[in-house]
Parts: sequence; C-alpha cells; structure tokens
Amino acid sequence: MSQNLTLARPYARAAFALAREAGRPGDWSQALAFSARVSADPQVQSLLGHPQLTSGDAVALVAIDGADESVQRFLALLADNRRLSLLPEISGMFEQLRAEADRVVKAKVTSASDLPAAELDAIKAALIKRFGRQVEVETAVDASLIGGAVIDAGDVVIDGSLKGKLARLQTALAG
Repeated sequence: MSQNLTLARPYARAAFALAREAGRPGDWSQALAFSARVSADPQVQSLLGHPQLTSGDAVALVAIDGADESVQRFLALLADNRRLSLLPEISGMFEQLRAEADRVVKAKVTSASDLPAAELDAIKAALIKRFGRQVEVETAVDASLIGGAVIDAGDVVIDGSLKGKLARLQTALAG
C-alpha cells in the first residue's frame, strides 16, 4: 500500500497541475474518480494486467465517456507505464491536493447513532474555528462506539467515543 502511494504521488501531482492549468479541476476530479472506480473492479484489474491489452484499449476501458483530451493523454501515459492500477491512489491524492488548494478540510464524523443536525453544525463550527478553513463533513454510524463520536480530519483524529474512553481507562489501569 505505501509503495502504491509512493508511486502514485508524482502522477497525482502532475494530474493536479494539468487540471489547474486548464482551469478544470472539477472535470478532472470526476474523470479520475470514475476511472479509479473502474480500475478497482476485480474483473477490470485482471484485464489491465493482461500482456496483450493495448494502451488504447486500456484507456478506453477506464476512461469516462467524453473525457477531456488531456485526461485521456494522462490515462494513456499511465497505461504505457502499466500504472492504471494506481488510479484509486492517484484519485485520492488528487482530491487531497484539490481540497488543500481550495482551503477545505474534509472531516469524517463517526458516531454511535445518527447525530441531530444541530450537533453536526456545532461540530462543523468548531472544526472551522480550529482549522481556519472551510470544512466538509461526512457522517457515518458505528454502533460499536457505544456513545460519543470520532472525528477524523486528515492528520487530526479526535476520539470522543465511549469505546475510546474505555480503552484509555483500561490502558491506564493496566499500566
């Protein structure tokens, strides 16, 4: 996994530079996300690894209909270098670069049950204050947390779950 991230990083940076230069990061984002989903499919993965698959056929397989010519050239470069399998990592890094450029923090709030809109708004306001940036919040439910929530905002993880508190208490009592 870390090797894939290392290999994907220069491609993601190049894709982002091309997208910004063309003034079309949204289109690139959509095209890369589609190609990443296609390339992650197990059947497609086996085809991409086939030695008789031409670069053109590989690009046709993973490209979104009506993709920009520069996106298709980028996918062709990946195909020529047998790197189409890196598309999920490239797409993820592209999104990180785009969020950073747009000064947006993406946060995932996982709670034991659905949070009321007022609580989500309060969490979002606190994150905006903490990071000094716009915040996009994604929610998830994990009943194993028992209560509370875990907020994952890139490099910052705030574990306010009952499960996390119990684990910390158990560690403190054991040590």
